[in-house]
Amino acid sequence: MKKINESEILREKCILDEFDTGQRFINQNHPYTSDLDVFGEHSIFQLINRTTTESGRILLAEWLSEPAPNNEIKDRQKAIKELSQKLDWRQDLQAAGMCFQNNENNYFKLLDWVKKPAVLLKHSQVYLAVAITFPMLLILNVYLLMKHPILPYGYVYLSFIILIFSANYLILRKVKPLIVDIVITSTENLKTLKSYRALINKIESQNFSFEKLTRLQSVLIKGKFSASQEINRLCDLLDFALNKPIKKIPIGSNLFYPLLNSFLLFDIYLIIGTEKWKLKNKAFLKSWADVVSEFEVMNSFAGFYYSNPTYTFPEITEKDNFVHFESLGHPLIISNKRVQNDFNSEAPGKIIMITGSNMGGKSTFLRTVGLNLVLALAGAPCCAKNGQVTNLKVYTSMRTHDNLMQGVSSFYAELNRIEKLLKLIEGNQNIYFLLDEMFKGTNSEDRYKGGFSLINQLSNLKTSGIIATHDIELAKLSGNIKLVSNFSFNSEIKGNEMIFSYKLDPKICSDFNASELMKKSGINILSNIPKS
Repeated sequence: MKKINESEILREKCILDEFDTGQRFINQNHPYTSDLDVFGEHSIFQLINRTTTESGRILLAEWLSEPAPNNEIKDRQKAIKELSQKLDWRQDLQAAGMCFQNNENNYFKLLDWVKKPAVLLKHSQVYLAVAITFPMLLILNVYLLMKHPILPYGYVYLSFIILIFSANYLILRKVKPLIVDIVITSTENLKTLKSYRALINKIESQNFSFEKLTRLQSVLIKGKFSASQEINRLCDLLDFALNKPIKKIPIGSNLFYPLLNSFLLFDIYLIIGTEKWKLKNKAFLKSWADVVSEFEVMNSFAGFYYSNPTYTFPEITEKDNFVHFESLGHPLIISNKRVQNDFNSEAPGKIIMITGSNMGGKSTFLRTVGLNLVLALAGAPCCAKNGQVTNLKVYTSMRTHDNLMQGVSSFYAELNRIEKLLKLIEGNQNIYFLLDEMFKGTNSEDRYKGGFSLINQLSNLKTSGIIATHDIELAKLSGNIKLVSNFSFNSEIKGNEMIFSYKLDPKICSDFNASELMKKSGINILSNIPKS
């Protein structure tokens, strides 16, 4: 609990260094995640993630990577609001999972093991009969040998004892690969199972009001059936299996196990017990894990909302290409340094062009709009006072990188992104694009010609988005013929200091302070530049 609350304080301060970056979920070909800091260092994944299971982290990544259907978004909003008020339960849930935090790939190892076919189960009656009868015969012959140790009876009883031990040895040798698999599985999967058991216990014991939450809970508990009790039975079996010493896993084994096993055939009971459990529950285990994952993700969003009570759940509207936010801010900027702006883009074909000097806030604003759209369409609260959005598909071209291994220049990489955007729009006009400094990898003449041509094409396609540029002439031309609506971020010089307001102005950029920045870097700016 101490760790949880220390983490909440760090998140409130946007100090995210110690949290899982979700780096493994980065996909450079994804429509937006690599440009909007969804994953990676100082990312929205770090800010939101309060999951403890691998499956929970995977589901959170999925929710942040793909917009949900409208009804699902509304259901998530209501569920997150309810969970946000259950502070003690939410932190208890997180703490329960942290006690058995599982590593990457353990979840998939568990699912793969459960899917393995049963081997002894089809002959279980025979093996169990042997496991019961042979120990009884051993006890009987040991008793008779002690009562009649002298020949000829003692020899007969001793022969029976040796024969039964030999038979037990052969049986145990035959099933050895199966029991070794169980012991290895115990070391790999027991922690994962105990994590799910602890989390399911918390979910089963809580009362929920909203239908989505009760429906998920009903997957885990129906009448006398309880998922946590079923998992507990398997945990007991696997815990007991750890008594068996094998070469690969000597730690935690019990040296008395081999002696008792040769007599009582523990391995048979363990194998048949686990195979019966798998036969009964293998069809349900993934659905139980899915429920736990969904609760963990909603719990993460609920914690995010509880820590930011001024955030809003935007209304999901049926209007086309509609984006409206009041007092919109970037959730990864600490609140006392965050500058918030109203933003409206409320019609198909509405293209916003933003001009401004370097460090003025253009790229940050594009990410502000993009990240909040991602949150809204995941069912999460947004960093805004109010909002209304259409269920849009976000697409970005902001951080294009060259690839020396594949011989791809940054300009060619940007062209690939633009080509994918145009193909995407052909099949769906409900796209919201965010483009930062188009065609920056080519000469100024081609950049101007290509930029204007792309703006004209996007406008005719009746889709919407934002374009950030330094090119004032391109912004003027596009605005004059009503292809775009011009906005800007401006700055001013006070003494030797450049002041950025980070407030969005409904006009073309009016300051030209890049020269001042160059002067501060030691460049002697000429007043008269010769013409070519």
